[in-house]
Amino acid sequence: MKVAYEKPKVEKTIKSDLELTNEEKKELYALVLKSRMFDERFRKLFRAGRFAGTYFSGVGQEATAVVPCYKLLPQDFVGPSHRELGCSIARMPLRQIAAQIYARSHSPDKGKSHPCSYGYKPSNIITPAFTIGAQAVLATGVALAFKIRKEPYVALSFVGEGATAHGPWYEAVNFSAVHKLPNVFVVQNNLWGESVHARLVAAFEDFSHRAEGVGMFGVSIDGNDVLKVWETVASAIARARHGEGPTLIEMKTYRWYGHSEIDPADYRQPEEVEFWKKKDPIARYEKYLLDNRLLSPEEKKRIEAKLEAEIEEAVEYAEGGEYAPAEWALEDVYADFKVEAPDR
Repeated sequence: MKVAYEKPKVEKTIKSDLELTNEEKKELYALVLKSRMFDERFRKLFRAGRFAGTYFSGVGQEATAVVPCYKLLPQDFVGPSHRELGCSIARMPLRQIAAQIYARSHSPDKGKSHPCSYGYKPSNIITPAFTIGAQAVLATGVALAFKIRKEPYVALSFVGEGATAHGPWYEAVNFSAVHKLPNVFVVQNNLWGESVHARLVAAFEDFSHRAEGVGMFGVSIDGNDVLKVWETVASAIARARHGEGPTLIEMKTYRWYGHSEIDPADYRQPEEVEFWKKKDPIARYEKYLLDNRLLSPEEKKRIEAKLEAEIEEAVEYAEGGEYAPAEWALEDVYADFKVEAPDR
C-alpha cells in the first residue's frame, strides 16, 4: 500500500513570544554589535601573537548565531560549532569567552580546548567537538531527554551547509523528525565549507530541502536579516515547546574572512566578498533602528563605548591568567558517580 507523504506545516495557532519590544530590539542590536566588535578585536590579537592556535571569525554571520540564542531559557540546550561566537555572546560572560580563546586555566574548559571551542555549563552550551555535525547528534539526544521528562525545553544546534552531507548529522535530523523532538537545526549556508563551494555539496541551492527527505518542516531565509531570523527562530522554538516537532532553518549568510585566520581565502573572488559585505547584517539592522527612531546616533556611540570597555576588560582578564599545568590533562576525563545496587 502506498502511503501519501504530506509535508509538515507550521502550526498557525502558535504565536507566543514572537514579538520584540523596542527595548529588546535595542538589546539585540547591542548583542550583535558586541559579537562583531569582540570578533574583530580578537582577530587583531591573534595576528599580534597574543594567543596561540588559530581563530575562527564569524564576522558577517552574527545574526545567524546571536539571534537564535537571544531569550532562550537557561535550561535550553545549545550545540554550537567553532564559528558560533554569537551563541556565547548571547549566553555567557565575555571574560569567560576571552579566557577560553586564550586557553587559560581559569576558563570554563580549564584551558583544555582548541580556541573557539566555546562551552559554558551554566547556560547549557556544550563545548563543541571538531567532529563535523556532532553537535546535532548531541542536541537530538538532549531533545529526546526533554521529551521523555516532559520538560518544555528546546535544543538548538548549528552547522554549516557542508555538514549536512555528513551521515551523523542526517541521522540526527531523521531521528528527531521521527520522534517529533523539540529541536531547531540551524544550517548556516555561507557558500564555503572551508574551500569547498556549496554547489559541490548539494545539487540544489536551498539546503532546507534536506528537511523534505526526513519529513521535517524546513525553511530557507536571509540569514543577514536580524528581524527575519528572529521571527523564524522564535516561531520554530514555539513549535518545539508546544510539541509540534523539529524545524530545519537554512540561513543564507557569508563569512567575510577565511575559514580561520591562517586561511587567506584566495579561492574566493573579490567581487563575491564585496557583494556580501554590502549585505552586512549589522549595518542593515542599525539602519532599521535609526530610520524608525528606535536608536539615536548618541545612543549608538554610548553603546559602542560601553562594549569597547567590556571587551578590553575581558582581554585583561584572559591575559591575567596562567596556562593549565600539564597534569590537568588527566583530570575531568571520567565523571565521578556512584551506582546504588537495587533492592531485591
